[in-house]
Amino acid sequence: MRRLGSFASDQRGVTLVEVLVSVLVLSLGILGLSAMFAYAVQMPRLSAYQSAALGIASSHIDKIRANAAGFQEGAYAKPLSYDGTFHAVPAVTCDFPTCSPRTLADMDSAATSALARKELPAGGILVSCTPQPCSPTSSGNLWVVWQEPRSRFALNAVATDNCPVEVTSRFNDPRPRCLYLPFQP
Repeated sequence: MRRLGSFASDQRGVTLVEVLVSVLVLSLGILGLSAMFAYAVQMPRLSAYQSAALGIASSHIDKIRANAAGFQEGAYAKPLSYDGTFHAVPAVTCDFPTCSPRTLADMDSAATSALARKELPAGGILVSCTPQPCSPTSSGNLWVVWQEPRSRFALNAVATDNCPVEVTSRFNDPRPRCLYLPFQP
């Protein structure tokens, strides 16, 4: 017959401390995975916004190149159309053949600003020329600016964007995203 004391010493099992430590390690791993999944969900959306911004920028640069006289007059160098809101941009039109390079530039800029507002959250554009004032030898700078929807795991726009001073000095909380394209008209 077995004694009770020897039976207890042969028993194998897990103590409560071991179970608690394993639950702690498992929960830390799950928290790390959940943060990774949050960023993984954010990246396709950011990529879609960047792709839309690139399409808007290349389309506007094509419009500028088609109206080089308007660029040389400085008609495309407009103030920032991004204001951090979702308000519609008013349309500007000109009737052919009475369009001048300046009125055509106004119409192009309004159409591109409206497209940016439609395709991107609170989107807008900024066009400038270097050196100022614009001349036949000037090069152009185009920024497409938009507001990333706020989320707990939003990516840091400060480290990844090349926003101009006109944007960074006015909009810091939340800071918008920018796509910058230099161009030659």
